[in-house]
Amino acid sequence: MKRMLAPFALVLAATPMALTSIPVAAQQDQSDLARVNAYIRAVTTMTADFSQTDRNGQTLTGQLTIKQPGKIRFQYQKGVPLLIVGDGKALTVIDYEVRQVQRWPIGNSPLGALIDPSKDLSKFGKIVPTSDPSVLSIEARDPKRPEFGTISMIFKRDAASPAGLQLYGWVALDSQNNRTAVRLTNQRYGVPVADSVFRWVDPRPKGRSAGG
Repeated sequence: MKRMLAPFALVLAATPMALTSIPVAAQQDQSDLARVNAYIRAVTTMTADFSQTDRNGQTLTGQLTIKQPGKIRFQYQKGVPLLIVGDGKALTVIDYEVRQVQRWPIGNSPLGALIDPSKDLSKFGKIVPTSDPSVLSIEARDPKRPEFGTISMIFKRDAASPAGLQLYGWVALDSQNNRTAVRLTNQRYGVPVADSVFRWVDPRPKGRSAGG
């Protein structure tokens, strides 16, 4: 089965966000960055359906679950022997087909900007102007650690959502320039999520049961 080249890169290939030629006031940028910070800190739990597209145009679907701080799970569609889990410390990619497990500190992946409430986006994020005033795009990258990659998060302004924002998806680029796209639908906030959701079964022969 042909699958994602770099599944943990995770991005959004949905509607193209055209850049405007009108510069955005720095004060407004800081306000929007603060709003995104507030959103990340306000989301205790979230579930959503996702559609993930890699740079070759291959698309997979599944369900995303987030529980702060730092817990995330990408449960892929039936028939895809791949699982991505963040347990608060590490981001783990489990490939059950080849019995392979890869782990990174969450802060070393582009997803760290999304699932680490302690991060201050005003220090490493910037607003990317869009042609739609209802859409907010923020690019996050640590200039001191470029190997951690870049993530561009796309929000829609929505008064009914946490901090007045709805996470629409994101575009991530890892250090190997693997670009993936994630678009979210059916977002639900504040739903009960057990910690057991972020455990996993180690498929490696005689491997440690690292995920419980």
